[in-house]
Parts: sequence; C-alpha cells; structure tokens
Amino acid sequence: MLDLAKIREYGNIEFLAKQLVEGFITGLHKSPFHGFSVEFAEHRLYNTGESTRYIDWKVFAKTDRLYVKRYEEETNLRCHLLIDTSSSMYYPEKTNGKITFSTMAAGALAYTLQRQRDAVSLITFSDGIEIQTPIKSTPSHIHKIFLDLSTLLQKPKPQKRTSVVETLHEIAEKIHKRSLVIIFSDMFDDINNSERLFSAMQHLRHNLHEVLLFHVTDRNTEEDFNFEERPYEFVDLESGEKVRVQPSQVKEQYQASIKEFYHDLKLKCGQYKIDFIEADIAQGFDQILSAFLVKRGKMK
Repeated sequence: MLDLAKIREYGNIEFLAKQLVEGFITGLHKSPFHGFSVEFAEHRLYNTGESTRYIDWKVFAKTDRLYVKRYEEETNLRCHLLIDTSSSMYYPEKTNGKITFSTMAAGALAYTLQRQRDAVSLITFSDGIEIQTPIKSTPSHIHKIFLDLSTLLQKPKPQKRTSVVETLHEIAEKIHKRSLVIIFSDMFDDINNSERLFSAMQHLRHNLHEVLLFHVTDRNTEEDFNFEERPYEFVDLESGEKVRVQPSQVKEQYQASIKEFYHDLKLKCGQYKIDFIEADIAQGFDQILSAFLVKRGKMK
C-alpha cells in the first residue's frame, strides 16, 4: 500500500505503477488463488480438445494449470481510462487524496493493459474534456500517458466543477468501436438530479461499451462523516460556498442524504449492467487491480 503523500512527493508514476503491479502479481502467486497469475498478461487457459502446440509447460510447472500462449492478434481490447479532475477530487487537500489515488490507479491499469498488449486511451475531464489521447498499445504511447499522469499529479487544485454527465455523453458519441470504459470519479455532479447522470451512463451501455465505475471516496469523512467534535468551516471545493457548523449538528442529515445518493448510484449501475466498485482511498490499489482482472477475464 502506497502513502498518497509519498506518491505526490516521488512523482514518477511510471516507476511506481510498475512496482505496484509487479508486487500485486507476486502476491497473487503466493496466494492459493492461481487463477490470476503473472501469466495473465500473455496467456489464456487451455481449452480441452484444442492443439497442445502452444501450451507453456514452464507455466504448467509453476501453477499446475495448462495455459496457452497468447499472441497480439488475440488481445484486441480497447480501453479508455477516464479521470475526473474537478475540484472535489482534490479532497482531502492535505494529500489531494482522491485525484492522487485515481492517477496512481490509472497508471497501474495502463501498465497492466500494456502487458496484455491492449490498446489504451487516457481522458481527463472536469467541466469539459481536458486531455484525450489516441487509443494505442505502443510503448511510446503508454510512456506519453505516464507523462500526462505525472503532470496531472503535480497540477495545483483547479476551481472547476464536475460535468460527468456532459462528458460521458460526449465520449459515448466519440467512441465508435466497442470498448471498456473505466471511470475514476466521486460522481459529485448535481446529486439532487441523479437521473441525468444515469442517462449518461446508459448512453455508454446503449452503444455497447462495457463500463467499470470506480467510485472514488474518502469513506472515513465523506460517508461516515468522522470529524472531531469542534467548530469547522466546511468549504465546497467546487463552488467555494462555506458553512460553519459543528459535525454533530449536520451529521445525521448529511449521512442520510449521501447514503441515499450512493444507494441510487449502485442500484442504477446494477440495472444498466455497469460494474460499480467502491474505491476507498484508504484501502490501497489491490481493490482496483482485482476488479479490473475480474472484468478483463469476463471479456475474453
């Protein structure tokens, strides 16, 4: 598990992503679950009855399972990584927690996709699309994505609102080939009018894209509202609106409202067959990589 403050200090997303993924894979090797292994990037399970010509016997010796070597023409996944860069994603401000977490997680997935020879694109957005790279699988292209992520990591907090709805509609229109769309966002875009948000996600599904939503939160404060009982000035990071209260004065009402929003979000994602993953920034990156591998396995 990487310290979010250390990630920003170090700044080399490419190196950290490689270390993170390799460490995750090593951990899988040591676990009793051999279904995920270092070979997931370059192999697939052997199907009874097919030629044994391409079985990798070295992998069999390590895992006691039959894997067949995969070739580039077999790995044609197209994946778009979307990162919400609006002001609310820079909470908690001490570590710019949610945006730091999302940037590192996207870097780890970009590296994983490169290992699998899958094509990847990076899209960042706040009140509009800011970065949109081509979708490619070349090493030079992936390196450029890491440079973009490193720049994002060092970028000061903007004063911008989230426009998830408009962005998803725009992306749904731009992506012409069936793809996996992975979204990192706190989804704080007009939570009192959630139907607009759901219609945008449905637009992606209507166009036959697979969608994996990582709902990025600092659960301790944003959901559980765990604050020391003393006067606070709460500031809306997107509008700048300020409220002076003690946590106990608003905790019950706040929790009821946020839990209703989260419940509706999960429910609608389930209805539209969108994979919804709660990504608590305090829980590390294994949750991201595991969810991705499960989704990737279903799409083979």
